[in-house]
Amino acid sequence: MLQDSFNRQIDYLRIAVTDKCNLRCQYCMPANGIDYIKQSELLSYEEIERIVSVLAKEGVRKIRFTGGEPFLRKDLSYLIKSISKIEGIEKLAITTNATICIKYVDDLIPYGLTDWNVSIDSLDKKRFETITRRDEYETVIDCINYLKADPRIKLKLNTVVMKQHNIDDIIPLVELTQNHSLSVRFIEEMPFNGSGNEQAELVWDHKKILWHITEYFNHVNKIPDPQNSTSFNYQIQDFKGSFGIIPAFTRSFCGTCNRLRMTPTGLIKTCLYDKGTFNVKNMMRAGATDAEVLTAIQEAIRYKSKDGFEADKKRRGGNSTLLSMAQIGG
Repeated sequence: MLQDSFNRQIDYLRIAVTDKCNLRCQYCMPANGIDYIKQSELLSYEEIERIVSVLAKEGVRKIRFTGGEPFLRKDLSYLIKSISKIEGIEKLAITTNATICIKYVDDLIPYGLTDWNVSIDSLDKKRFETITRRDEYETVIDCINYLKADPRIKLKLNTVVMKQHNIDDIIPLVELTQNHSLSVRFIEEMPFNGSGNEQAELVWDHKKILWHITEYFNHVNKIPDPQNSTSFNYQIQDFKGSFGIIPAFTRSFCGTCNRLRMTPTGLIKTCLYDKGTFNVKNMMRAGATDAEVLTAIQEAIRYKSKDGFEADKKRRGGNSTLLSMAQIGG
């Protein structure tokens, strides 16, 4: 088992397969994008499969594919199908912006990819285009409708709450849960927009988001949070679905963190807020054995920060620049 010094078991690996994205969401990257990684610097699919195989033997059970937009990586379906066959992997999930994934859904569900998180920050076409700086609203909505109509799929909609852009969308998004068995999750805005600038303050934190919802709806009930959940979860009485609030900036879920992140270039991150511990791709390409790779990962996990505040403090001490969320893995 992979365990840190705070007795947290690490059984969940988030793999960012690319930093490329066809949207330009304001909380994620600048309007002109970022300098994309060269193909030769990306982890190959064979290298990703090798890492997953090593970690599956040590208790990693869940894999989430992220980006950027993961479906921009050529032949992603091949990777997903290969990972699904690795002994020990029990759960596959993906986070997507739903602009190009609809044609892959039916092909991937038989391989266990039934957990789909879709990023959508507004149900209003104009606000959507302002936030994403792209005209993809209808495409995203069509894909969401396709996903929520399939009973095999566990669908979550992720919304970053931004005081200047989408407060008016909070209630309409919660209303989606009335007749559909999906979850809407509201995420505190984080300082990962690729500009390198720190976030001055957080006005819409998880407490204010909940207050806003309870002011509108009667009978907002707290429901049990799944093990290792990053969200506080609620349900409106008699609604089919639920909603959650992720305190990503205030970081009150760190005590049960079971996650490890791997960026598109192979940088291992034990916390979203750290600067990364080492590059596993470079180790493998230098001839490291599986045992040596595992030892390096175990060592990184052993020194995993207690929480995001400690990780952030260490990063600042090293003068590390804040990356875009597309570079880290959403």
